[in-house]
Amino acid sequence: MVSINILFYKMNLPLFEQLHAGGHVSDASLQKIKAVQSNKLFSVHWEFKAMLYLGVLLLSGGLSILVYKNIDTIGHQVILFVIAAVCAGSFFYCFKKKLPYSNSKVLSPDSFFDYILLLGCLTFITFVGYLQFQYNVFGNRFGLATFIPMLVLFFTAYYFDHLGVHSMAITTLAAWAGIAVTPARILQKNDFNSETIIITGFLLGLCLIAAGYFSASKKIKQHFEFTYSNFGTHILFISTLAGMFHFDTIYLLWFLVLGGICYYFYRKAIAERSFYYLLIGSLYLYTGLSYCIIRLIFDSADTGIGSIYGLCLYFILSATGLIFFLIWMNKKIKNL
Repeated sequence: MVSINILFYKMNLPLFEQLHAGGHVSDASLQKIKAVQSNKLFSVHWEFKAMLYLGVLLLSGGLSILVYKNIDTIGHQVILFVIAAVCAGSFFYCFKKKLPYSNSKVLSPDSFFDYILLLGCLTFITFVGYLQFQYNVFGNRFGLATFIPMLVLFFTAYYFDHLGVHSMAITTLAAWAGIAVTPARILQKNDFNSETIIITGFLLGLCLIAAGYFSASKKIKQHFEFTYSNFGTHILFISTLAGMFHFDTIYLLWFLVLGGICYYFYRKAIAERSFYYLLIGSLYLYTGLSYCIIRLIFDSADTGIGSIYGLCLYFILSATGLIFFLIWMNKKIKNL
């Protein structure tokens, strides 16, 4: 009989039971291993990360509430100084702690680095927005108020290798693109039913997907590819559907464009074994197809009760077929 050191408790328990059955492990050793296995430590990694993210959001929200409730007593200069100090302190810490830049993924130097960097970016955006709102430093050039933060966020995301900041940068890019092409009267009236915005969104989606492809093919921050593609996919699909709804005289042409995009993402889903791209492509295509069928029915001469029943039957059968199709494709992708 041999005694097993308790440090091997992380090994597979059934293996020790087999050794015990073969007479190679004593009863006492097996009981010790089972006792350690039943009381082993568990990870609080995600709980800790959630608490840190919540802390950053609460601090950013607290600054906003402080500004709102005490704007008359504290003074604008003091508030700007506090926000700038938090932002500068956060970036100073990150510049001091960061690891050397690399085109591949760079791990965070410590547990707090990502959250302090996120705090610095949030306070920077707050600082720029506060300057524009209170002092109108950019005048009526609203695009400039988003263009500068966009450049800073993209630089920060690549320089410090932060996916969260990268997502913020893409969001700011979309805001800048929308503001840059939108006349001031549309911003003031909040009427975004504009052909220009639809076309801009369509082109922006294509550019983001192309940026993701470039990032992956050139291996420059290759892990940023999904963020680019994810944003680009939804912006592209939503813009295409908006084109179908807005340009009602040529909605079938937009539907053909939608079909081509869906085919591209179907091939991408198969190549990358990604059910996610297949799912969103199928849902957007189903939405476009349903819109075309509804238009064809209501544009026809017969719009009586029979058409209503036909539509109800279509949605029941098509939704069922879509579910079975997704289940079948999910199994197919897993078996590739």
